[in-house]
Amino acid sequence: MGTDLKRQLDDNDIKKVIIIGLTTDHCVSTTIRMAGNYGYDTYIVSDATATFDKIGADGQRYFAEIIHETTLASLHEEFATVITTEALINMLS
Repeated sequence: MGTDLKRQLDDNDIKKVIIIGLTTDHCVSTTIRMAGNYGYDTYIVSDATATFDKIGADGQRYFAEIIHETTLASLHEEFATVITTEALINMLS
């Protein structure tokens, strides 16, 4: 949102996007959901994304690994395909 990325992808006939970065449960998830909604063939590289521990409203600590894995599970096969860096390298070879 607020960028011309979609136009650039469409102008260059790009149909597949590969997402990496921080944080899995915020920026990465939003980008993937938008890409999925726009119809791109979207991949998230599980070992090239991460998040941080969070403290809930009740003061409970939620560990980054659990948040990361849960977010990947909610995105997989709904908005994106979750792959590893090794699988990505093989896919691009």
